[in-house]
Amino acid sequence: MTRRVVVTGIGLVCALGTGTDESWKNLLAGVSGIACITSFDTTGFDCRIAGEIKNFDPYRWIEKKELKKMARFIQVALAGADFAVQMAAWKPEQSDLDEVGVYISSGIGGFDIIEREHGKLLNGGPNRISPFFIPSAIVNLASGQVSIRYGARGPNSATATACSASAHAIGDSFKIIERGAAEMMICGGAEATVTPMGIGGFAAMKALSTRNENPAVASRPFDAQRDGFVVGEGAGILILESLEHAQKRGAPVIGEIVGYGMSGDAYHITQPAENGDGAYRVMKAAMKDAKLTPEDIGYVNAHGTSTPLGDVLETKALKRVFVERAKKVPVSSTKSMTGHLLGGAGGLEAGISVLALRDQILPPTINQETPDPECDLDYVPNHARKASFDYALSNSFGFGGTNAALIFKRWTGK
Repeated sequence: MTRRVVVTGIGLVCALGTGTDESWKNLLAGVSGIACITSFDTTGFDCRIAGEIKNFDPYRWIEKKELKKMARFIQVALAGADFAVQMAAWKPEQSDLDEVGVYISSGIGGFDIIEREHGKLLNGGPNRISPFFIPSAIVNLASGQVSIRYGARGPNSATATACSASAHAIGDSFKIIERGAAEMMICGGAEATVTPMGIGGFAAMKALSTRNENPAVASRPFDAQRDGFVVGEGAGILILESLEHAQKRGAPVIGEIVGYGMSGDAYHITQPAENGDGAYRVMKAAMKDAKLTPEDIGYVNAHGTSTPLGDVLETKALKRVFVERAKKVPVSSTKSMTGHLLGGAGGLEAGISVLALRDQILPPTINQETPDPECDLDYVPNHARKASFDYALSNSFGFGGTNAALIFKRWTGK
């Protein structure tokens, strides 16, 4: 018999709040977290806006002497893990720590540290490079630091699959528990690339919005006036457990994960496949894994980045999946408020999808002002909406044509 896997904790850190409750409250209120960049001087940059975390204080979670060993993405991962663990009401002594794993991904890792230490190299030579440079910057050190903090000795991994990274982390963690290789996984993703190279690099690709004079309306997925995505930073961490483990310790179950799909476009390094073929196939794969049909899905948290091409192709893929039901299935892109967390997006949006199921409410896509004839689905425009639904699908698509889809089920206590 297949083991059931439930969600017992969610930790969200993003431009809408440091913490799950604050982020969720602002999300449902349709607040935009996009503003002018404050972390560096943007003079000369085409894009000068981002979804920065407001007033993030790493000393709430990390001692001063340890902070120099951690890039910002690791700092926000530790914060997200703490919020998730608190919600799950978990203490390490409740578990066999050999059966508790950590799987926290990032698309890029420590860009801030790489830029800082490269500056030291250029200005002072190789002897100026910090001995903590490598372990503070590499992608798997978010998992490493979280595992050290909680003593989690089970499976420990990290994917770097671009903007699908943390969705892959959650899906892989689901399968690790399902097959009995762990009882609990602290999983998701974190990203912090609001740096000169991060913003400058994406801007050089002409991928970013340049609506610098009015940041709050810059991220506008599926709207006819969209002109690119907005970089966000933060973390989305979930606590997944076998149902037996959660019940044994009396954990508060928030939702259940029931489906995971993966696909590759095999098409282009940055553009999605024609007609959204990879997106279509990954959604179908997740439904097959969950043993569901398109009729079962009540809400889709779209990848929806606010790029002219990407939003059209995801819409086409959704139409292929849902056929005549396509315009009746609510779809929203919460990136309209948080910005695009890149490798952290899937974790953040998985958490949002589970909270939507818990509270039976659909988060909005804000900045829906001008209809796009090619994007003509129900994007839950501008305002959250009450609904009754049992399954939510969360999409994540990454450069290189790497795709992930997760399906969560409403928890009814059965």
